[in-house]
Amino acid sequence: MIERPFWRQRIEEAWREAPIVWLSGVRRSGKTTLAESLGTERIFYVNCDLPTVEDMVSDPQVFFRSCVKPVVVFDEIHQLRDPARLLKIGADVFPKLKILATGSSTLAASNKFRDTLTGRKRLVHLTPVLWDELAAFGVTLPQRLFQGGLPPALLAEAKRPTFYREWMDSFFARDIQRLFGFRDMNRFDALFEYLMRQSGGQFEVTKTASALGITRPTVESHLSALGITHALTLVRPFYGGGQHEIVKQPKVYAFDTGFVSFARGWDPLRLEDFGALWEHFVLEHLHASFPDLPVRYWRDKAGREVDFVLAQRRDEVDAIECKWDPGAFDSSALKLFRSYYPQGRNYLVTPSGDPAYNKRYGDLTVTICTPTQLRA
Repeated sequence: MIERPFWRQRIEEAWREAPIVWLSGVRRSGKTTLAESLGTERIFYVNCDLPTVEDMVSDPQVFFRSCVKPVVVFDEIHQLRDPARLLKIGADVFPKLKILATGSSTLAASNKFRDTLTGRKRLVHLTPVLWDELAAFGVTLPQRLFQGGLPPALLAEAKRPTFYREWMDSFFARDIQRLFGFRDMNRFDALFEYLMRQSGGQFEVTKTASALGITRPTVESHLSALGITHALTLVRPFYGGGQHEIVKQPKVYAFDTGFVSFARGWDPLRLEDFGALWEHFVLEHLHASFPDLPVRYWRDKAGREVDFVLAQRRDEVDAIECKWDPGAFDSSALKLFRSYYPQGRNYLVTPSGDPAYNKRYGDLTVTICTPTQLRA
């Protein structure tokens, strides 16, 4: 079993704040393996896909009283008829017990969770394999960008297109259809694949609906479902004091580099492909390292852009540029951004930025680093 200490620490930290941790993440991201890595001597594991489990937990007080281990793991808990009641009783009546519940989406996605357990739970969103985990998985960065960060795909000897197609079929049947009641798989997949091909670019609902020949409400409802299940992320623009800034149009990013390269037919990867995939990879790292901060981008109407912006402190914003080749970095957009928002740190995130170092671009100081240095 491959150790993932970053995520184990996140779970332990969440338990110090609340008795229930909701571990979400897309299908095949490693939620079950991560839960099992907490230790068989410590956890009582419950696979909620099994039909006998419903009867096992029918009386929650009897069930929890019989648990002799300090941690109970409910894997795929949304399969149960009334998971919210089960978790609520566990948290309220057995406060010394730690509970880990896993699912592909947020609690609010299912009508089974009308009680969202406010005050009793913390959320941990498991992303695909991170920069700092590459050594543990024994893979190279190009392999991670090409095959993606879902462990079964990443650890395969070669990229198998059947994995990505079968994943999408299962994703629709087990997540989208069950949670949202969508029936037209072909229409949903057409939108999903279209957005993966557009991943990293600006998104406009009317243009997308016209391109696919579907209605605007359909695009909006399917996009919402993709966001709730973590399959897509909308990165909204940062604005406030600059001239002619983009203020409404978001950018759309798919959840995993392997699916982006699959949807675009990038096999094998060419040198010019690595920059776009690296930007996706850095975004995944930001989501993992700053789960409570919204990630934004900045762009003006002339097309000058800063890849990502984090408002970590009052009146200070950190600017993050992503480059596969740091020698290709053009500082002009960042300088303009800093003329409007002078306070904050500047980062150029690149695979070759270890150890980190500072470089001057005129009056601008930029820290050139790998994703690791973005945790501070």
